[in-house]
Amino acid sequence: MKGRDRQDRPRRCAGADPESHRDASPFGGALLEAMDIHRLLVESVKDYGIFMLDPGGRIVSWSEGAERTKGYPAEAVLGKHFSVFYPPEDVAAGKPEAELNVAATEGRFEDQGWRVRSDGSLFWANVVLTALRNDSGELIGYAKVTRDLTERREAELRAIEDAKRVAAAELANRTKSEFLAAMSHELRTPLNAIGGYTDLLLMGIHGPITDRQREALGRIRSSQQHLLALITDLLNFSRIESGRVAYKLAPVRMGAVIAWARPIIEPQAGAKRITLEWQGRADDVVALADQPKVEQILMNLLTNAVKYTKPGGHVRVRADAADGQAVLEVSDTGIGIPPEMLEAVFEPFLQVGRSLTSTHEGAGLGLAISRELARAMGGDLTVQSTLDVGSTFTLTLPLAESVAAEVEA
Repeated sequence: MKGRDRQDRPRRCAGADPESHRDASPFGGALLEAMDIHRLLVESVKDYGIFMLDPGGRIVSWSEGAERTKGYPAEAVLGKHFSVFYPPEDVAAGKPEAELNVAATEGRFEDQGWRVRSDGSLFWANVVLTALRNDSGELIGYAKVTRDLTERREAELRAIEDAKRVAAAELANRTKSEFLAAMSHELRTPLNAIGGYTDLLLMGIHGPITDRQREALGRIRSSQQHLLALITDLLNFSRIESGRVAYKLAPVRMGAVIAWARPIIEPQAGAKRITLEWQGRADDVVALADQPKVEQILMNLLTNAVKYTKPGGHVRVRADAADGQAVLEVSDTGIGIPPEMLEAVFEPFLQVGRSLTSTHEGAGLGLAISRELARAMGGDLTVQSTLDVGSTFTLTLPLAESVAAEVEA
């Protein structure tokens, strides 16, 4: 029957029926009339707890929204002081009474804070307390609206924590980049001195040297160049990460880039009996790019190709134009890359096949730097590979003619 009554007739706000409570109420007819005015509005709102208090703060009406928000049925709260919804420390501090005083003095009080549900659990609430007065200005009670903002507050706190983590990560990255840059500069100076003095000794400036001494000096020079290359990579990487790399875009002929790289890479390939093949129409392909950075990318790709290709293997360089882009491919018959590692090879400090016994030297920064440089120039660096067959790295850059045509259009 109770469920049917709730369905078949309009539900009245608990404690607010003027006909059944007007004569018996100790709070007077004026308060009940005010309650009756708001009854339909209160009963239609389910997401807010809306109820009324007498001038002393005792609960005289209770809505379905209030029951949903706080968990108390009407019979459990009617006639009780509204401080029942406050944590003990707030009650001890006199917060409920202070809120009533502010509302009575200023007409309205709003706050956010912890409130207590019927099961003792806490929820974060937005509360608005409004003083109600009759025509003669006499305080007849308060209307109180409570909204549960627990989920919103938790979302805000998560967002704040996420922002803190991002800020901490960015600070750590900046600190790391600044440290790498500083250390790179500090290390390059003595390494350049080592290289310079080694060259002087090899030239016989300080007197003749024996074959064994020349061999030892050659090893020193080789180690110095290796360390210098690693530090240069670290310095370049730190500059890229910190956004301190400048790009001067201009027409770049791929043939000129290849011509610069050939005399550098051919001795390395010859030492391993690796065949180099140059294909395509490099002299006819002109990209809009920063030439020194394109040369750096090509040298990184060629060095890797020779490094990971076994003696007697094959490396092919091909330049062409396709789909409005300059395309530079470096293919090898090397060890290949596992499918799950195709993107990981562009992560810094990672080398495919690196192990404690590996003879492959380097910091694993070449490909990471190369992709960043390519993308900063409006292009990209991608890879296709098959294990034990080989890899093809493809550098794409905007064609100078295509960019010029777009500007003119």
